[in-house]
Amino acid sequence: MCDPRVVSVSLSDYRAAVSEPGAVAPVLASALARLPIAMFSLATLLYVQRESGSFAVAGAVSAGSLIGVSLGSVVQGRVMDRRGPSQVLLLVAALFALAAAGLVVSIESGAPLLALIPLAVLAGFTQPAMPGASRALWAELVPAGPRREAAYSYEAISLEVFFILGPALAAFLVTAPWSGTGLVVASSAMVVGSVAFALCRPVRATRPAPRAASGGGLSGVVGVIADPGMLTVAIASLGFGLVIGSVEVGVPAVASALGSPSLGGVLLSAWSVTSVLVGLLYGMRPWPRPLYLRIPVLMAAFGALAVLMSVAGASGSLVLLVLTMLLAGGLITPQVTGHSLGVELVAPGGSATEAFGWVVTAATLGIALGQSVAGVAVEASGPAAAFVAGGLGGLVVATVLWFRRRTVRMPDPAPVVAAV
Repeated sequence: MCDPRVVSVSLSDYRAAVSEPGAVAPVLASALARLPIAMFSLATLLYVQRESGSFAVAGAVSAGSLIGVSLGSVVQGRVMDRRGPSQVLLLVAALFALAAAGLVVSIESGAPLLALIPLAVLAGFTQPAMPGASRALWAELVPAGPRREAAYSYEAISLEVFFILGPALAAFLVTAPWSGTGLVVASSAMVVGSVAFALCRPVRATRPAPRAASGGGLSGVVGVIADPGMLTVAIASLGFGLVIGSVEVGVPAVASALGSPSLGGVLLSAWSVTSVLVGLLYGMRPWPRPLYLRIPVLMAAFGALAVLMSVAGASGSLVLLVLTMLLAGGLITPQVTGHSLGVELVAPGGSATEAFGWVVTAATLGIALGQSVAGVAVEASGPAAAFVAGGLGGLVVATVLWFRRRTVRMPDPAPVVAAV
């Protein structure tokens, strides 16, 4: 296991990681499967809204799919750790195809909301847990050290790119002659990419690692989240999602108040682009270097910048808003990479995929919570309040992480006693 306190990477490490023997095929398949990760729920929302004429109904169905993803990523991850990823992905890809088809048929037939929500939850639950499976495979393909950190950074950066492209593609495809085109394209890409990934030789060759003893009790029921270090990483991911969700509400609200609603999407894309660029550079010289300090410090900076965005929003200064957004965006990929390194450090043996599933679940729940709280704040106090709510929440989480920081600290090596 590498020590994430001292590892930094170079551009050559990124190239070496993705070109590692056996890596090219799963990297390409994973990219296809993960491209629609931010596209599926939005494509569902837009499709249902076009067919039903109700944003409330569409929002409820889309939320159902996100709830399903939150639950399914953990359950699938646990099963993959015990049986290997290949067979599990093939099974859930088939189930997801059936669930997505059932959802499309139900939407087309005008089924009531009470019928659509369970189908959306089922589609989300069976959505192949590719982020966890893809991240966990790097531990098999790449030796510990700079290359593995570069691989995890690549995962974070590629996901950020997909979060830029996916929603834009969903918004474009909803204008097609049939409004369900986006949902079908997203579902098809997930199924084809997941099946291709599952059939890659390195994935088929992956065998379950020996599992650390759970000790029974709570850990035997809830899994790896009972581990103190893993809980800390999940809390960090939750806080990260909380700030993201609040900004995703606050920016469009500010843009609308400035009389340019379309500007919100442009700004959110811009901060994602900043995340990608800074993420590449940050990996070369991470700060703080010790991971157990890096996680709370980055979270605190993220929350503080969100609060600063409220000042920009309240002042009506577009320039100040853009500057603070770009600064905050630069902290996205470093945090996601830090969460991956934290999982590698603290997850009990043989549970990496489940552990990554908890990180995805925590981030998803955080985004949902951030969006909900920010929405209430905007209605009560105006657009700038969304950033205050998310930023203060991020600072509270950073405080919790600071007090829990030693749970993700690599133990100091035992002193060597010379023989006499």
